[in-house]
Amino acid sequence: MRPRTWVLLLTAVFAALQLANVTGRATPDSKNYVSYALTLSGADKREAAAATIDWVCAGRASIAHRAQNVDVVRFHAPDPAPRVLAECREQEWRQVEARLAAGQSGGRTVPFMPERFMRIFEARPGYPVFLVPFVTLFGVTWGVWAASVVVGCAGGVLAFLVLRALSVPVPLALTGQALFLVLPCGTTAMRPMTEGLLLALTLAALWGCALVLEERRTRAGVAVVAVALAALFTVKHSQALFLGLCLAAAGAVLAVRRRWRAVPPEPGVAALAAAGCAGLLGTVLLAGLLRHPTVSESVQDLLTDHFARPDRERPWEEFLQLQGNFWMEWLRRQLWEPLFVAALAAGALGARRRPAFGAFLVAAACTGILNQAGHPDINIWGDRLITLAWLLPVLGVPLLLEPVARRVVVPVQATAVGVPS
Repeated sequence: MRPRTWVLLLTAVFAALQLANVTGRATPDSKNYVSYALTLSGADKREAAAATIDWVCAGRASIAHRAQNVDVVRFHAPDPAPRVLAECREQEWRQVEARLAAGQSGGRTVPFMPERFMRIFEARPGYPVFLVPFVTLFGVTWGVWAASVVVGCAGGVLAFLVLRALSVPVPLALTGQALFLVLPCGTTAMRPMTEGLLLALTLAALWGCALVLEERRTRAGVAVVAVALAALFTVKHSQALFLGLCLAAAGAVLAVRRRWRAVPPEPGVAALAAAGCAGLLGTVLLAGLLRHPTVSESVQDLLTDHFARPDRERPWEEFLQLQGNFWMEWLRRQLWEPLFVAALAAGALGARRRPAFGAFLVAAACTGILNQAGHPDINIWGDRLITLAWLLPVLGVPLLLEPVARRVVVPVQATAVGVPS
């Protein structure tokens, strides 16, 4: 089969597997994005609240039903889904009604949380805009599921395109696509959150880097990077900031390294570093002009449990202390189950096979570390904030296996044409 057929086949298999969990994927923040999308599609606050609450509560009821089915003590008890559904609706509506009655009706999102917290989501229109055509055509349940499938599949295809731009053999490029889908990248992309788009857009930026460095298509590659950074700003401006910073840093490191070795500069590195700097400065300036929530506001949100408690008087001191505690506990857990650390090490070894592109790949993966460092919460949903770091093994492992694949493929091809190997 042609490579595109294999790509489509992997995509179709992944999409079919996701039918096993159409409901129950929502996280606490998902309802904010879905209600935003519904208001963008024309619904008023109460209509958006009703559709969102029904979707969230149906998911909770489905999870409760499945959990009881495998509970060794209560599997024969009455189905808890109706009770969970009713309690969930009552709880959510009580909070929304109270905030609407208090006058919290501004913006696009339904007031599920305090106004200061909801401002964070008001500054992220990218994902709700992406959701609009899906929820309009298919309704909330199937629309959110279909949007998640599209994002997940797009990430896998982009992983394939990046590796092919690096001249990696087709089987290994397909391996990269499969790794994206089966590792936590695919699972996270299927959650109705911004992370799926963040993964896809970061891969798009890496595709642009590969086009510049390997195919010498500087204008096209830089344009792809610029568009990815601009789109990231609308989805989550902190990610655009991190990626711009890391791309600029990677370019600077490569330039210093080659200058130290008295080697001519790598063509295109300066252009990519400039694109990263432009993304960094543009994000800072535009976020200031639009009055997006600041870093200090994000720290207060973290330390006050989403503004449910009074603001901290010394937030940065407490934040730095929490950072130390978080990373010590995080490292302890990683050493207990070292799959993630081993995957990062394998990806880093593979990245060394393409030194210039590898630097930008490591830089993109570091945005996951920075994202997690900005939210040192050990209980965050499924380690989703650090998921971008998984892009290092997704692309690095196929690069690591490339010499083995070429040693296997060349003798087989030679034998096929009757040439001794």
